[in-house]
Amino acid sequence: MAKRTQKQNIDGYLQEVLARKEKYLSENEQYRKHENLYHRHVAGKYIGDFIYGANDGIITTFAVIAGSFGASLTPMVIIILGFANLLADGISMGASNFLGRKSEQDYAQAQRQKEEWEIDHLREIEVEEIREIYERKGFVGKDLERAVEIITSDKKVWLDTMMRDELNIIEEKNNDPVRHGLATFASFVVAGLFPLLPYLVPNMPSPFLLSILVGGSTLFFIGGLRSLVTAVSWLKGGLEVLAIGSAAAIAAYMVGKIVEGFIR
Repeated sequence: MAKRTQKQNIDGYLQEVLARKEKYLSENEQYRKHENLYHRHVAGKYIGDFIYGANDGIITTFAVIAGSFGASLTPMVIIILGFANLLADGISMGASNFLGRKSEQDYAQAQRQKEEWEIDHLREIEVEEIREIYERKGFVGKDLERAVEIITSDKKVWLDTMMRDELNIIEEKNNDPVRHGLATFASFVVAGLFPLLPYLVPNMPSPFLLSILVGGSTLFFIGGLRSLVTAVSWLKGGLEVLAIGSAAAIAAYMVGKIVEGFIR
């Protein structure tokens, strides 16, 4: 009976919170927009890895091609440098994403253990912190005391609340750093391969010009996909990435020309 009553209290409290949330969302369309974007990102948690890995893959590979062409290197050398870049930078990006996410997980776990210790040994202080959190949310009087009582009656809910509202740590479920790292590596290599394709076709006339066309189109497409995980429009996202990639390629081409002049 006690467990059933507690569950009813939690259900009633959650319904009250959801009602307040819906009221807030109806009054604040901008918040609704950003929340929807966030949930779209959570639903496709590897989309961000794909987009940013692919973006860097194209830009760095195309920059290598442009610099090599500016230095008047042969197509065979360009292919070798391009594939070396794909493998080395792809591994580096994938490993960096893995290490970054693993570090975030380790930090969150350490903070959760610290909060659990404080709940076990400094209960009154932690209860007061919950009260302060819900006061900031607008709860007062009996509603405030009811919220504090319900939250502190369930240790997991209590810990989750402290992590989210006190430490601002959002713990992602089923967040595997290895898979995120592999997604980044794979997208980097696959997307970075596109600017190299013209050089892989035997007797291709003007492979560099075709590489510019293929690389630029792919950059714009990948930039447009940013609209899936950000509030940027597909047109603006595409143009931004295209501009960045073009600047990198031009800089690399100029460096290649300058170095070639000094060497020769």
